[in-house]
Amino acid sequence: MDVTLREVRDGDLPLFFEFTSDPEAVRMAAFTSADPSDRAMFNAHWQRIRSADTVTIRTVLADGAVVGSVGVYGPPDEREVTFWIDRAHWGRGLATAALRALLDAVPERPLHARAAADNAGSLRVLQKCGFVVTGTDQGYAEARGEDTDEAVLRLDA
Repeated sequence: MDVTLREVRDGDLPLFFEFTSDPEAVRMAAFTSADPSDRAMFNAHWQRIRSADTVTIRTVLADGAVVGSVGVYGPPDEREVTFWIDRAHWGRGLATAALRALLDAVPERPLHARAAADNAGSLRVLQKCGFVVTGTDQGYAEARGEDTDEAVLRLDA
């Protein structure tokens, strides 16, 4: 499957909303918005990140079809990666390919990442892309309604 990245277009947002409203995907991600079904909050979030000059966000395409998003955000000394792939496409290597493409396009290092400690898929993607677990943390996960352990990762090269 051919995985490519491109600039986010307005027409991608309804799909992103659908992807990030999937209850199983939201539970797995854990650290999401308080109400993933709130379209107004979703729209405000995407307007904010698309207009921020400190955010690099891309649409992930698999064989030309929109399957998710990948990005880098945060202050210069704490840049963090994020990715979201539609659950229908999990387990096919798309997140790994998308993150690798983003890392090629964004040369700055170090980069950081966080994932729920029980989110084996996301942790595997990050480690395949060279991220190393540097610690653990715990935070309130809106999607789970409880404190959740998370892995803290870093990519230096």
